[in-house]
Amino acid sequence: MRKIMQTLADKLSRAGLVLSMAMLLMLPQMGYTQAVDEDPTALAMAGDLVIARPLLLVATVVGTVFYVVSLPFSLAGGNAAEAGETLVVGPAKSTFVRCLGCTRSGYKKDVAKYED
Repeated sequence: MRKIMQTLADKLSRAGLVLSMAMLLMLPQMGYTQAVDEDPTALAMAGDLVIARPLLLVATVVGTVFYVVSLPFSLAGGNAAEAGETLVVGPAKSTFVRCLGCTRSGYKKDVAKYED
């Protein structure tokens, strides 16, 4: 029984390490929220759909858990809004507001297609 628990703990620690490294690598692209003027390739869209979006969704859920756990300390320190922005809103914008395949957050505005 002890060996099974040790094996499970090793697997969970590896998964946690992989998840934290993935979130760390995605951190620089989470801060952009202006209109996007990009033309992503099909490969970029497929990679975004299969790899980036699920990882960003996990980052949003984990950030929400961390925000709830840190909320008493954030309220005491007076920075609950900044903690919420960093831990929940930033990853959520990258997950749900970014166009598929784009590297910056924001809505893709393509006005020329719809004018007539």
